[in-house]
Amino acid sequence: MPYASIDDLPPSVSGHLPLHAREIYRAAFNHAWDEYGDRGAGREQIAHRVAWAAVKRRYRKLGESWVLR
Repeated sequence: MPYASIDDLPPSVSGHLPLHAREIYRAAFNHAWDEYGDRGAGREQIAHRVAWAAVKRRYRKLGESWVLR
């Protein structure tokens, strides 16, 4: 299901990403959720993969932190 705010993101996202990256994740997830509505049960998994890909375009993991590229 789409996320209404960044506070609703799963702990695996909200506990590790900086604020801007969480905003990117939420926007990409919600867009993918709408875009892939015809995928049935795989819809959520696809939306999470799209969201992580969007974050990784702008951020990279350096040690334990996510930093801008």
